[in-house]
Amino acid sequence: MNDLDVLVVGGGPAGLSTAIETSKSGLSVVVVDEGVSSGGQLVKQTHKFFGNESFFASVRGMEIAQKLIEELTAFKNAQLLSESSVMAVYSDGVPVLNMRKDSTTVFRPKKIVLATGASEKFLQFENNDLPGVYGAGAVQTLMNQYGIIPGKSVLMIGSGNIGLIVAYQLMQAGVEVRAIIEASSEVGGYQVHADKVKRLGIPIELRQTILKAIGEESVRGAVVSDLDERWRPIAGTEREFAVDTICVAVGLSPSIELAAQAGCKIEYIQELGGYVPSRDEDMRTSVPDVYVAGDVSGIEEATTAMMEGKIAGLSIIKDLTGNCDEELLRSLKDTLTTFRSGPKSSRTRDGLGRLGIRVKESSFAKRQASDFDKYAGKLRPIIECLEAIPCNPCETSCPFGAITVGKNVNNIPVIDYLKCSGCGICATSCPGLAIFMFKENEDGTCSIGIPYEFL
Repeated sequence: MNDLDVLVVGGGPAGLSTAIETSKSGLSVVVVDEGVSSGGQLVKQTHKFFGNESFFASVRGMEIAQKLIEELTAFKNAQLLSESSVMAVYSDGVPVLNMRKDSTTVFRPKKIVLATGASEKFLQFENNDLPGVYGAGAVQTLMNQYGIIPGKSVLMIGSGNIGLIVAYQLMQAGVEVRAIIEASSEVGGYQVHADKVKRLGIPIELRQTILKAIGEESVRGAVVSDLDERWRPIAGTEREFAVDTICVAVGLSPSIELAAQAGCKIEYIQELGGYVPSRDEDMRTSVPDVYVAGDVSGIEEATTAMMEGKIAGLSIIKDLTGNCDEELLRSLKDTLTTFRSGPKSSRTRDGLGRLGIRVKESSFAKRQASDFDKYAGKLRPIIECLEAIPCNPCETSCPFGAITVGKNVNNIPVIDYLKCSGCGICATSCPGLAIFMFKENEDGTCSIGIPYEFL
């Protein structure tokens, strides 16, 4: 038996953030992670993050993972167990299997944080078990962790942020993406992500679904069709794609198995991804000593997962020591509320409301008319970020204060071209590759700098 203060299950952004926060207070902390290298989904995310500087805006996911691990392992009172798995959560102990050593240790923590993340949803279609049919997470793991391409030509199913991001990363790896197929009537992910794949010539086909994977031993093609208003395939609209890989990116389901086994109240909330543990604003579940953080508590972004992890950590510190940094706790909750207050988070707000957590939609500054044309002939940026998404690296990176987002991180950025020097730093810091450099030349032509991330 090993007594300790806090046991964190899961070494992703939420779990690592919880562990860092609780370790700062001197509590004894153990993080159990099944991965060979900790970091959860971060280790295979090569793209830059949205958000603000406090939560690694404009930093690549794999670099964030390294920063969090380095910060945690600097604490002598913290231990990170990789290639290990929590077998169950019992009232008298938590058995942890070290898969590398094939040995079991039982921990008796005062508090448990379940940051178990989520698993990929899948689709039912003919031959969906053929080799060459992948989930988007598996494709990211193959490419970005192990340097292996899944195939030479891919059909992407799903236009959420994951589908759009992985489509771009496939092209970065030299893989042809024939099309992105989306059942809905609109793109599910951020417009800036959709725009950057469209610039590469990848079509996004709406109101369509996959019917069948073609092939005997492996994928050799795919059959798709149009959908009617009731989401049913329309006969006679079938067409084939010649591809060797089908990548499915149709969402995530919270991994709630340990929470359910621990006795936590579980509710079905579609807006949060399906079944989730019931919890309060401090991330405490119906079992007083069990907390949750990250995708297990509702599918969102890694940035919000880190915030939830810190909130859970501070709440635990308050429970075990009687006090915590109340100002930091309030600030984190306020920041989290702001991130969820934009129009792209309406589903999340609805889901949280069913848990009794109220988050209001806030007003935000829409795109404003600028004096762009007044400075013809000057090298200057154009920001094609037209959606209210929580992100402000363009503002914080500008050395001349020429870009303003403001207090609400969802505001559309505004450029003061009088202050702008045309340095282009904003273009290199934009996670959505949504800033272009533009200059009218004396010979009547224009010079345009288009952001891309290819070797």
